[in-house]
Amino acid sequence: MTATVTKPQYEIKDIALAPQGKQRIEWAGREMPVLRQIQERFAQEKPFAGIRLIACCHVTTETAHLAIALKNGGADAILIASNPLSTQDDVAASLVADYGIPVFAIKGEDNDTYHRHVNIALDHHPNIIIDDGSDVTATLVAQRQDQISEIIGTTEETTTGIVRLQAMFNDGVLSFPAMNVNDADTKHFFDNRYGTGQSTLDGIIRATNILLAGKTLVVAGYGWCGKGVALRGRGMGANVIVTEIDPTRAIEAVMDGFRVMPMIEAASLGDVFVTVTGNKHVIRPEHFAVMKDGAIVCNSGHFDIEIDLKSLGAQANEVKEVRNFTQQYSLPSGKSIIVLGEGRLVNLAAAEGHPSAVMDMSFANQALACEYLVKNKGSLAPGLHSIPTEVDREIARLKLNAMNIQIDSLTPEQIEYLNSWNAGT
Repeated sequence: MTATVTKPQYEIKDIALAPQGKQRIEWAGREMPVLRQIQERFAQEKPFAGIRLIACCHVTTETAHLAIALKNGGADAILIASNPLSTQDDVAASLVADYGIPVFAIKGEDNDTYHRHVNIALDHHPNIIIDDGSDVTATLVAQRQDQISEIIGTTEETTTGIVRLQAMFNDGVLSFPAMNVNDADTKHFFDNRYGTGQSTLDGIIRATNILLAGKTLVVAGYGWCGKGVALRGRGMGANVIVTEIDPTRAIEAVMDGFRVMPMIEAASLGDVFVTVTGNKHVIRPEHFAVMKDGAIVCNSGHFDIEIDLKSLGAQANEVKEVRNFTQQYSLPSGKSIIVLGEGRLVNLAAAEGHPSAVMDMSFANQALACEYLVKNKGSLAPGLHSIPTEVDREIARLKLNAMNIQIDSLTPEQIEYLNSWNAGT
């Protein structure tokens, strides 16, 4: 007789942490009015009735509200962590105990556990995937092609994930639609610039307790995340240097008042380094070799490969933790390099991630992107799709209303003028 295999219902650190987590989830909700309005509508309309959904996200207080909104909308949802160091264990416990949402996430989980959780999620046979870095989608198309026919679509909100999805499509393996949440105006203008900017510096300060004023801060990459880090760094009194590979962004950084130079030149000048490029080995052995003693290196890009930590570890005589999420690599030259958060997202490894008010818009985009996929099931072509402009603007409108901010409307005369080619001047 064949034994019955019982699937795990959740895998978290400690269910007893739930009361603390629930309190923090409720606190975050005070700053998330847009998602709250969407959640209330979902609860009435049930747009995800009969839909199996998995979300691979940073398990934080803000993500909790997205998961609750999806469940209230009728989704049979599972949540797993998208990063080993970003999980808030008390939040995971509350989602399980108080909201009945299966969670597979433990802060500090190793890579084997992470990949096992990815496969547990795929065992759910999802119709929709909410991805953060496209690991789940990549695993699906590489290892579980028999499940592709069950997929309505996926959503992605990181630059790294969008690059991977485009590569999958170019290789002919992305055979279903993917919503590009990352490039929605109400996501990257605010989440990337204001969220990453503030939370990255928050992570650096919590991990080190250094004074940024007077320090030289090197920001690798001047996309929206890099702009946010550079602007916030300057606002706290740091002298900011930007490194770039894109000439247009480099000019923009110069015009914004920052010094721009190659990393090999910046490496000897910087006190603190932040990578936000989405690429690998942005800081390499030749850069470590010329850094100051005690230089602080961290990453705010999605994956932990932006800093070549394997080569740094191979050079080091000793690696020791000198503070929480702060490791000191002692080199044969006698100097040391400080690495924060094991090279993973410093804002989530050493702090609490983006403020709730910013994630309110990002997760509103995620929720509405999922609804859009369901409403347009079977009619969207494979590949990347932008968030519809009307959805983007509706999120902005809801946010403004929640902030009690009013804006102008076009008059009939102005509408006629904008839609006419012969009105002239």
